[in-house]
Amino acid sequence: MKIIKTDGVLSVEAEQLRYLDGLNAEFVEKTLLTEDALIEQCRDADALMILREPITARVLAELKNLKVIGRFGVGLDSIDVEAATRAGVQVTYVPDANLVEVSTHAMALILALTRRLKQFDGAVRAGRWAAMADGAGITRPDRQVLGLIGFGQIGRLTAERGRVFGFHVIAHDPHMPAERITAGGAEPVGFDELLARADIVSLHVPATPETRNIMSADALSRMKQGAILINVSRGGLVDEVALADLIRRRHLAGAGIDTFEQEPPSPDNPLLALDTVLVSPHAAHYSTQSYAEVRNKVFADVASVLRGGKPIYPVNRV
Repeated sequence: MKIIKTDGVLSVEAEQLRYLDGLNAEFVEKTLLTEDALIEQCRDADALMILREPITARVLAELKNLKVIGRFGVGLDSIDVEAATRAGVQVTYVPDANLVEVSTHAMALILALTRRLKQFDGAVRAGRWAAMADGAGITRPDRQVLGLIGFGQIGRLTAERGRVFGFHVIAHDPHMPAERITAGGAEPVGFDELLARADIVSLHVPATPETRNIMSADALSRMKQGAILINVSRGGLVDEVALADLIRRRHLAGAGIDTFEQEPPSPDNPLLALDTVLVSPHAAHYSTQSYAEVRNKVFADVASVLRGGKPIYPVNRV
């Protein structure tokens, strides 16, 4: 029996390897970021543990021994789940390891941007102490509307944190009944109304064909004058060129971006040149605790499937 961890990024410790005790399995770590590399190196794999690698129908067709794929995280856009199901391959993921981290990161970006911390920090470091004018227009949270696009577990936690600071929270989620949004402490609204009313628009949706470019040039232009955009979800949700243009023209006040369409972003990405854009390296999910939890849960589910059991976090039915 062979288990291959293909990401080459996440470290593995004794805590995770203990889940494999008694399996008599060979555990191998590689960095396999292309279809060809996966096919060449994983033909004899019974299990894959992946982060962002392309598990396509072509790859699945070649891995005849494969029984289970464990994804380190929640996003499934790199896995052809339908092809895996047809091949009888169980897919698992970790939908709940970083809920606290991502919602906290969203709030950190929101507070840093609305309080102009980047501008104040730069002014002081440049020897300009009399920089109060850099904060012109700063407004109390209880005078601002926080608009959440997506109201799943992270969206609901972000709403909870936003209300603590005094923001009035509105939310749009076409897949959730209005009464559940209300019960979660937010006012349910349509997409267009959210763009028109929100001082902060924060994205909390997966990467799907439906959400691809959800914040298009048109949608961004319909955001409230002086609003900010937060993306701690996935790359590909935002037209980054249009966002930068609208910030330069001061229709939008700024943005907090943790995920980019191209990662790492190109040095000439226009968002990186703007002082009112705060960026982080796809790190919203990270803490010492979440990092350990996501690895433990993948190892536990992969081991369970290889022992003939059921995973705790199945994506598909096989």
